Amino acid sequence: MKKMSISPPYSPELQNHLTGKHLLDFEIPFSQEILTEHLKNGYVSETCGVQSGNGSYHCVRCGNKDQTLFYTFPCKICNQDCTYCRSCIMMGRVSECAKLYRWTGPGIQYTIPDNVMRWTGTLSAGQQNASDCVVEAVNGKDEFLVWAVCGAGKTEVLFPAIEAALLAGKRICLATPRTDVVLELSPRLKKAFPAIEVTTLHAGSEDRHGFSPLTVSTTHQLFRFIEAFDVIIVDEVDAFPYSMDDSLDYAVNKSKKVSAATIYLTATPSKRMQRLYRSGKLKAFIIPARYHRQPIPVPEMKWSGNWQKLFLQQKIPSKINAWVSERLNQNIPFLLFFPSIRVMEQVLPLFQRLSPELSIVHSRHPDRKEKVMALRNGLVPGLLTTTILERGVTIERLEVAVIGAEHEVFSDSALVQIAGRVGRSFANPSGTVTFFHYGKSEAMAEAVHHIQMMNKNAMKRGLLDE
Repeated sequence: MKKMSISPPYSPELQNHLTGKHLLDFEIPFSQEILTEHLKNGYVSETCGVQSGNGSYHCVRCGNKDQTLFYTFPCKICNQDCTYCRSCIMMGRVSECAKLYRWTGPGIQYTIPDNVMRWTGTLSAGQQNASDCVVEAVNGKDEFLVWAVCGAGKTEVLFPAIEAALLAGKRICLATPRTDVVLELSPRLKKAFPAIEVTTLHAGSEDRHGFSPLTVSTTHQLFRFIEAFDVIIVDEVDAFPYSMDDSLDYAVNKSKKVSAATIYLTATPSKRMQRLYRSGKLKAFIIPARYHRQPIPVPEMKWSGNWQKLFLQQKIPSKINAWVSERLNQNIPFLLFFPSIRVMEQVLPLFQRLSPELSIVHSRHPDRKEKVMALRNGLVPGLLTTTILERGVTIERLEVAVIGAEHEVFSDSALVQIAGRVGRSFANPSGTVTFFHYGKSEAMAEAVHHIQMMNKNAMKRGLLDE
């Protein structure tokens, strides 16, 4: 515990640590004496982490109301039976006797320089129109969707809105479901806004408890915030786990102020979001073209036979073998997407016969960031991967193939995102996307239709070069 004296009227260090947060006592590195003094003086408030009523429990931190995810045990702290929430246990145990603390004293004052943004790039016509709409939504404290194809330059679209919000003294959070995307976005924001402290939050991050005007975070980390942000931007709003976990939506809503603007970004909005947009209940702007004004590569479907059976026979299907060999011979970097870690690990030795340097990447792989960097730097020819790399990856000249594209793990949005890894730069705006299958799925057909529809829309609006 830090030893410090309280200089009236309150401790700026504790203010900095707790502002906009909902933290357990073990997450607050100050003595209980200091915390108690601030509670008594009204600068800090406390609430029980798990509350009960009408015979049911509710977790204040994660919003869990599923009674099967609560457990009652004999507690050594309160010396009675106590109930805790299992839904968010990975962030520290929240129970009936565990208090969540938040800052209720004066707000933090900070100075923003006039030339806060140093990004000097140029937005395309589509990007500029979308950016103007986002600025308007931020100023009007609205809810807004940016529906933009993969490679449209969504991050750059946000820069003017972030600048406007910072100059207005607003606190901004850019949240995304996946750590990989956080790690890709954070340095870009730090480069665009070098005079601003940017806090980067994900599991294991070191600057977890600082205060800054601009935060980049996984949606999971937002459980620790309460009414903290004037603007919250949710990138990849359709991505797992956000799209499948209502508690993450609760975390987003809990972390923003009542009057906050909420901006959603995605290339593949959910059916619900599309219905809200078409009914006029959700404002949106569609960017159907990439910033380099070239169409998105349309995936080619190739029947590869019973790929599972052939893999069990220690054989690579001939069409897949030919696809990989051609890219190895032409020195074209590639990603091979597999439906599961198990299948991928089984077949790795087969593919390493084609090139010993081929390797695998998945969510539990400790070196996945280094592996992706090795592919980006040309140190390895290709990677076998799961859907963990369907987003947040930009590699020059990259081409992709999906093995067993008919598998249920490959939703239409996942397939669109995978296709979106190809042709993302001015220098290399094209490339091949191949869906190898043992029978076409509805998701495959919808993904191809979605890409064709966006290309057609972009052509009709004059956003593609002839």
